[in-house]
Amino acid sequence: MAGLETQEAPAVRVRLPTALTILFPGAPPRVELHAATVAEAIDGLNERWPGMGDRIRDTRPAIRRHINIFVDGRKARLDTRLAPGAEVFVLTAISGG
Repeated sequence: MAGLETQEAPAVRVRLPTALTILFPGAPPRVELHAATVAEAIDGLNERWPGMGDRIRDTRPAIRRHINIFVDGRKARLDTRLAPGAEVFVLTAISGG
């Protein structure tokens, strides 16, 4: 879904986990981009770092089980709308025994 990131969509801030920034050299822990939904934000990340979208979203499409996305402190889905200046956190699940 390349090309969805447009200047018409609001600017949002995305925070990425270290697990993703390590896999994609040059990816900073904070990214600003234009997106109207979480899905568009993921598309924007994927445009900048090809393959990152596949690490966050599966083929259904849905957010992968081991990933959580929060928008302004609330758990989000792909269709969650983003307000101007929204803070989007991409978090990896932590498991242990």
